[in-house]
Amino acid sequence: MDWSLLSMETWLAQHWEVKLVSGLLIWAAWIDGKQLRVPNWLTYPMVLSGLVYGAAVGGWSGLGAALLGMMMGLATLLPLYAVGGMGAGDVKLMAGMGAWVGAATTWYAFCVSVIVGAIMAVAMAAYRKKLGHHYQNFWLIAMEWLTIKDPRQLATIAAERKHTMLLLPYGIPICIGSIIYFVYAGLI
Repeated sequence: MDWSLLSMETWLAQHWEVKLVSGLLIWAAWIDGKQLRVPNWLTYPMVLSGLVYGAAVGGWSGLGAALLGMMMGLATLLPLYAVGGMGAGDVKLMAGMGAWVGAATTWYAFCVSVIVGAIMAVAMAAYRKKLGHHYQNFWLIAMEWLTIKDPRQLATIAAERKHTMLLLPYGIPICIGSIIYFVYAGLI
């Protein structure tokens, strides 16, 4: 690729919103890796600016598309948050990404993020020599989800178990998985 000034400007102009989101995801992943949280001061402006951008470039239909993307982002992780398996910052990060890039891109990025998250979780457990313990916990949690229908009860159980679990800063798999998808889709 010829990286002359003109080609660099062209590259930056194409799908610039995806590049912006990628930068924000990297920032969020870095914070999450250090603090085990994705802060509201990053996620709320990301959501709001994505909605404003959608409305500015597409009018009411653009706002609708941004809202649909935001809802897709929320829908991907909100069930896990409701039962205590995910932090609220991760959910809002997905919502912010959705507001900027739309529902379909958010869904596919989420799917890749799940794979990245699973690989990271297994690697973390193996590195700490806790693979057997976390394998048993996985099946215990799966059985709880199949038998206990009250999300509040699942959240209580998850909170009680939290101190025995390895905590995965999920902003990192969201970042890696999303950027992998963006590259695959030719958006970066």
